[in-house]
Amino acid sequence: MTMANVERKPNCDIIIVGGGSAGTLLAARLSEEPDSRVLLIEAGDEAADPDIWKPAAWPTLQGRSYDWDYRTEPQAGTAGRVHHWARGRLIGGSSCLHAMGYMRGHPSDFQTWVDATGDCRWSWDELVPVFQAIEDHPLGGDGIHGKGGPLAIHLPADEVSPLARAFIEAGAALGLPRLEGHNSGEMIGVTPNSLNIRDGRRVTAADAWLTKAVRGRKNLTILTGSRVRRLNLEGNQVRSLEVAGRQGPVEVFANQVVLCAGALESPALLMRSGIGPHDVLDAAGVGCLIDMPEIGRNLQDHLLGAGNLYAARKPVPPSRLQHSESMAYMRAAVFTATGQPEIVVGCGVAPIVSERFQAPAAGTAYSLLFGITHPTSRGSLRISGPEVGDRLIINPAYLQTDRDRKMFRQALEAARTIGHEDELADWRERELLPRALNSAAEMDDFIAQSVITHHHPCGTCRMGKDLDAVVDANLRLKTLDNLFVVDASIMPNLTAGPIHAAVLAIAETFARWHRKMDPERIPMR
Repeated sequence: MTMANVERKPNCDIIIVGGGSAGTLLAARLSEEPDSRVLLIEAGDEAADPDIWKPAAWPTLQGRSYDWDYRTEPQAGTAGRVHHWARGRLIGGSSCLHAMGYMRGHPSDFQTWVDATGDCRWSWDELVPVFQAIEDHPLGGDGIHGKGGPLAIHLPADEVSPLARAFIEAGAALGLPRLEGHNSGEMIGVTPNSLNIRDGRRVTAADAWLTKAVRGRKNLTILTGSRVRRLNLEGNQVRSLEVAGRQGPVEVFANQVVLCAGALESPALLMRSGIGPHDVLDAAGVGCLIDMPEIGRNLQDHLLGAGNLYAARKPVPPSRLQHSESMAYMRAAVFTATGQPEIVVGCGVAPIVSERFQAPAAGTAYSLLFGITHPTSRGSLRISGPEVGDRLIINPAYLQTDRDRKMFRQALEAARTIGHEDELADWRERELLPRALNSAAEMDDFIAQSVITHHHPCGTCRMGKDLDAVVDANLRLKTLDNLFVVDASIMPNLTAGPIHAAVLAIAETFARWHRKMDPERIPMR
């Protein structure tokens, strides 16, 4: 693309890059101001596949045309395996693909964010009203959960699988508290998972925020099938964006740019634009305009062992929800301890295993999934070339620390302890996986073969007050006045469970700050 052939588009006030969970929320919230012209740019199309809204169909969505289907580098910590990372390429993003679990996180998770930024807006206490504004929860109005917000939260009851009920009873028998969902601030315990489902259908972020009324706003434009190739800089601001779409190359201009392209594509766009680690950009053939060594680093993801597999004594009925019906969070090695979770065991109402194992027929077996909540391994992301089609080099550095390997062994032991409890005796015929494990090395080998991604990449444009942090507490890129990053990439560390709720809270917090700020605080072009 040469700029001589680029059509110049009229200016708008705000460009949002990425129509996933954060981008759809921000498009709705920032366009509430009628004088603010908002452009949302999404690489994919509108969601159309009817399977998206069928909760039990979610595992089959991966690999379809609207999945980016990224591939990691071979991972030494997982027996040299390459992992597929499903991410949504459509309006609504990964909220159209994920398992619909809604878990805010533990209060201690967000204290780490406060410590990183020095800003109490990122504390649990300050985020509770933000979460409440997002949620329409059956317990809403109790002072903890939200009522009447855009996003439906379903707390399953009668439709919970009898197998999952037995799993919950087994955890309770071992001393885990019974909870009403995972979102009160207490996460350690047993409960059915809270889910983004209403009337038996998935609720995506686009369903929640890009309603017919929002889409009808004259000041909001949604551009699909378009990728931002590069940010063009002028001084300490973004001057314009080069966009490749169905109508050919265009150049678009805005006073402010907000990146919501996710933990992979937001740092990749910065790097293609000459902003990032000097050595990475040199290797990719991109001239370095602003050397920011931390962009693309601090990559984190949750893993789940798949799985601790059991042959069933009787047919396991199909899930009426989405197969993974209950996650039990706990401290390692002590079922009765409280506080911030360290490990998790989940009940899979299906024989869920990694690609290294043969899954039995549906209905004949079930899996207990196991993982750690706060891995200490840190990976990286880098571009391989200057164009949008050049492969991203994704190295999550799975299981590279002794602590992570030790905690995973404890998570496996916890799964097997629950799996052999009397409360599951009516379902358990025999344990199929793992087979006999006689040493820590054998446990590590099984874990390496069995783990799969929990689909929670984050951290690659982390926020912080330290000089190396990529964005500040207001989510502004530290080296530019009018560029913000608002997605999972800014998280300094993982929350204890699925990160979708936290991503939405990040976007809502930014929207609130943006509406309150003095316009003079963000220089306009």
